[in-house]
Amino acid sequence: QLQLVESGGGLVQPGDSLRLSCVASGRTASSYVMGWFRQVLGKERAFVAVISWSGGRSYYADSVKGRFTLSRDNVKNTVYLQMNSLKPEDAGVYYCAAGVRNLLSSRADDYDYWGQGTQVTVSS
Repeated sequence: QLQLVESGGGLVQPGDSLRLSCVASGRTASSYVMGWFRQVLGKERAFVAVISWSGGRSYYADSVKGRFTLSRDNVKNTVYLQMNSLKPEDAGVYYCAAGVRNLLSSRADDYDYWGQGTQVTVSS
């Protein structure tokens, strides 16, 4: 079983930056594709970004391209989501997810493990 714990959320103003972290334990995180999703109240989880096992490939939702960067440190079993130029529409609960299959998917159903989420609020 893989456990995921997110951290780094908070309250920021538009234009600010945040770095979210997701630490994996229980198994070697390098065996998993890692993704981030965002959820706002009353809506389904929306894809944000995903990174391959090695970290060599990553894909982003159009809404965050050029502003967000996903990286991973497999020695530390940690994935990082650097979020710059934050907008109010970036707010929500951010979830880290791990997928067993080598599939860089934007679908929540393709992920096998989930963290508990970390809240990001963007407001002036």
